[in-house]
Amino acid sequence: MSMRPYTPEWLSMPVAYVAEVALAVDAVEWWDDPFDPRDATILLVSGAALVWDEESGWRHGRFVSGEKGVRTVLADPRYLGGGVLPRPADVPVLQAMGGSHVRPHYRSFRDYGDGLDERLATYTIPAIV
Repeated sequence: MSMRPYTPEWLSMPVAYVAEVALAVDAVEWWDDPFDPRDATILLVSGAALVWDEESGWRHGRFVSGEKGVRTVLADPRYLGGGVLPRPADVPVLQAMGGSHVRPHYRSFRDYGDGLDERLATYTIPAIV
């Protein structure tokens, strides 16, 4: 992939993936916060939230605070596993399994060219019907 890090296009690469995950869960609202590491938050109907980042994948917990531009804080966060980029349909399954308090570290946000961006580029914003 020839996209330069920190360009607007590169920063927005996770958006389509997160949008697909938001459709797979009971999302109320979601936003990305694309900076070191790129991450995103999905608020759920239950009052919980899912947070994704490009180093440790998905975690969930009770939403405490956060908004676009401000890191999300979760109470009792549990990491879902499944790698940094599990299939969107697998995220609710991983969430139902409970997760772990141990934070995995699949990659660094500085690992440019490791294939993550190529995988993110395969996702497109889902059409709303």
